[in-house]
Amino acid sequence: MGNQTEIREFVFLGFSHFPRPHALFFLVFLTMYVSTLFGNGLILATAFLDSSLDTPMYYFIRHLSFLDMCYTSVTLPHMLKNLLAESKAISFEGCLVQLYFLVAFVGVECLLLAVMAYDRYLAICRPLTYNLLMNRTLCAQLVAASWACGLLNSVLHTAMTSVVPFCASHKLDHLFCDVPQLLKLSCADTLTNQITLLLVTMLLGVSPFFCIVVSYVHIVAAVLRIRTSQGRHKAFSTCASHLTVVTLFYSTCMFNYNRPSSKHPAYIDTLASVLYNVVTPMLNPIIYCLRNKEMKVALKLALSPKKSLFP
Repeated sequence: MGNQTEIREFVFLGFSHFPRPHALFFLVFLTMYVSTLFGNGLILATAFLDSSLDTPMYYFIRHLSFLDMCYTSVTLPHMLKNLLAESKAISFEGCLVQLYFLVAFVGVECLLLAVMAYDRYLAICRPLTYNLLMNRTLCAQLVAASWACGLLNSVLHTAMTSVVPFCASHKLDHLFCDVPQLLKLSCADTLTNQITLLLVTMLLGVSPFFCIVVSYVHIVAAVLRIRTSQGRHKAFSTCASHLTVVTLFYSTCMFNYNRPSSKHPAYIDTLASVLYNVVTPMLNPIIYCLRNKEMKVALKLALSPKKSLFP
């Protein structure tokens, strides 16, 4: 603890790998941030106000949009500030706060995507009992469980990271505070932290992904049993948006957290973090708008000057 108190702030070096001036990067990230807030906010409001979207699937989509807005807002405002300010520093306490909410929101999203896959499994494989099984109480319980697990998981990581002695350096070669990059700065043995990170990643990352895969194996088998091509297209179209979001989120997130720790250029970490923390939340509303017929109809109605959903 004595060594830890020597460092009371961290300095981000993530943007130092790219040429100055950073005004262009600021405009790009600001545009992406505004697009993320606007797109997810529009889906959130539309799904909430349109009674035709009062279904379990859109109940989960609302929470997914809210999550995307939250965990992007944890990092992007500070990244935008760092692009213009001379000082790229963040306090030790501010770093832990950023770490807590980032890990929490990402963990909740992993579980929520698995819940959404289970919802699609019941809708396609057990349509006759879907409304009975996926009732409002179960939807609320599944979402609450996802939030509880994500928040508790973040408490564990934040607590373990906060007691690591950071005496090796205060320069964080990243865009924001994250567990793997912080552990690199420790001058003590972090094997326990690394093992915990791996185990929890397996539990909250790989296990939900496995549940998603199993759900879609059953979904594909059920869809293939439908005799008409129109029926198969209609059944699978309800899953296309979710499957695209899952692929995008897990491919970028797993690459960021589970790739080998061999030597690689530092800008690879920067690009990987931008993909899952900035690009994915921005693309999610676009995916749901372009691939979901009901959402497109609801958005057209909401934005229509004659028949607007919004007061």
